[in-house]
Amino acid sequence: MDLTDIIRVSAPCVGPLLLFLMIFSFTAFTRYLRYKETLALAEKGLVRPERTRGNGKDTLRWGIAIAAIGMALCVGLYPIGFEAGRSTWPLGFGPWMLAGLIPTFFGLALVLIYVLTREDKKPEKGAGKNADDPPSGA
Repeated sequence: MDLTDIIRVSAPCVGPLLLFLMIFSFTAFTRYLRYKETLALAEKGLVRPERTRGNGKDTLRWGIAIAAIGMALCVGLYPIGFEAGRSTWPLGFGPWMLAGLIPTFFGLALVLIYVLTREDKKPEKGAGKNADDPPSGA
C-alpha cells in the first residue's frame, strides 16, 4: 500500500474530523473573546445585559437544519461503500458515514430538546381566578 492509497482511504475519515476541529476551535475562541469582554466590562463597573430567552424556536430551526444536512451527507456518502469494493462493510456502511450520521443525530437531539423543554402557553380553563374565591353560582 503506497501513500496515495493511504490518503485515498483516510481522507473521508480525516476530513470531517478536521472540519469538526475547526468549528470547535472557532467556537472556543469566540467564547474566550466573550469572557475577556465580560472581564473588561467588570473592570469598568459595568454589567453585560442579560440575553432575552426566546421561545425555543431557534433550537427547533437549528435542529431541523442540521438534521437535514446530516441526512444529505448520509445519502451522498452512502455509495462510497459500494464503490470501495470491499465486502467487509455491512450494507455499505463504513467510517465515512460518520460525517453524515453525527450531524443527523445532533440535529435530532436539538429537536428532541425543543420537544422536551417547550412550555405550553395555553391558558388553563380556570386561569385568572383565585383558588380561594367561592364558585360564581353561590
